[in-house]
Amino acid sequence: MNEKFRATLKSAETEDWLDLHVIRPFCYYCAVFFAKFDVNPNTITIWSMIIGAASAWFFAQGSWYYSTAEYGSIWPGLIFNLIAIFLLMWGDIFDCTDGQLARMTGKKSKLGRILDGLAGFAWFFPIYFALVYRFYVHHDLEFQLLGIENNEQNTWIATGVVLILAAISGLWGLQGQQRLADYYIQVHLFFLKGEKGAELDNSVRQKEIYEQMPKDAPFYERWFQKSYIEYTKKQEDVTPEFQKLMAKLREKYGSTDNIPQEVRDEVRRNSLPLMKWNGLMTFNFRETWLFLFCLLDMPVCHFLMEIVGLGLIFWYVNHRHEAFCKKIAQSL
Repeated sequence: MNEKFRATLKSAETEDWLDLHVIRPFCYYCAVFFAKFDVNPNTITIWSMIIGAASAWFFAQGSWYYSTAEYGSIWPGLIFNLIAIFLLMWGDIFDCTDGQLARMTGKKSKLGRILDGLAGFAWFFPIYFALVYRFYVHHDLEFQLLGIENNEQNTWIATGVVLILAAISGLWGLQGQQRLADYYIQVHLFFLKGEKGAELDNSVRQKEIYEQMPKDAPFYERWFQKSYIEYTKKQEDVTPEFQKLMAKLREKYGSTDNIPQEVRDEVRRNSLPLMKWNGLMTFNFRETWLFLFCLLDMPVCHFLMEIVGLGLIFWYVNHRHEAFCKKIAQSL
């Protein structure tokens, strides 16, 4: 692996196979291109948000099953789906590029870290609303499979149910799962590379930063920072045993820089097997299912997959991680 390319990665241990061997190498060359023109990584992140969110309109129009009746061919619906998939993948490429560009040029920033965490949510909330609208307009296939009479009353009831599923899928599923996956990546990097090699933030420190911000700070910076306090707090709420482990390490060794290498190795040894499962909660695996269900013209199944399938993976990774953290803390 090229050393210049390797230097733009957080760590090969926290990347899945597709990212490491396909997406990240391509994004590296994108980062090299943008670096030549001195483009700020935050600019790439914002473009990522816009491009990814733009896919929502095309997802909303992508019902090929009904396309023949409307357009005389299945192709318009399929093409809308393919454009949506292309835009969302383009947004993801830029979302990967911004981090590699920041590491390549040294232009890391707190705002960049917060924006990067928000990028996925900026894509998927409009996409999920678009899929609910798509179901409201085109639901004959689902009604036929479930034996539901296709009338206005049933349409509104079913759309309400799908809206609730979309809300659970987005707020508990997507948001909670990606938030935990990001946290566990930073935990792994912390014990692999130390504090300077990770972005393992905590809500107490983020609140201090917010309270120390000047009163004339731009409102968007204050809003982003306040949102980030909640983001880190929710990460901590679902990892109580890890928080106890960190508290015990600080109590016993003082600064986190003094944590013995054997303790770091023990955490990393337990964390490493979970990284492949953790990766399933990030973009590639999740969106493979979204693309599949949209191409099958049953996008509502994606909400169920995210709630049930990825929910089980969330539980497994969280349960295993908390278990070994508790065990290590008890051995100290």
